Amino acid sequence: MHNTVALILACACVTYLTRIGGHVILSRFGEIHHRAKAALSAVPTAILTALVAPSIFTNGSAEALAILVAGLVALRASLMMSVAAGLATVVVLRALLA
Repeated sequence: MHNTVALILACACVTYLTRIGGHVILSRFGEIHHRAKAALSAVPTAILTALVAPSIFTNGSAEALAILVAGLVALRASLMMSVAAGLATVVVLRALLA
């Protein structure tokens, strides 16, 4: 139990230091180019896509349909709404198809 809590805290610290480190490094450059800002703002979506996309091919049809739903919702709504829609879809489809 203590090892688990220590591991979670260590991971949280490393994650925080990584995130703050990027801000510290970028702040030394002053104003960054608008293209660099656009690229940096696309990173969370790119990482989420890289984590989720392989499940289209490795998991069942429920996951593939949920990813499709999340993608369609993302065209009109926020990232949080698209994740929620995808999650709800996969939960419902797994219950119906199982």
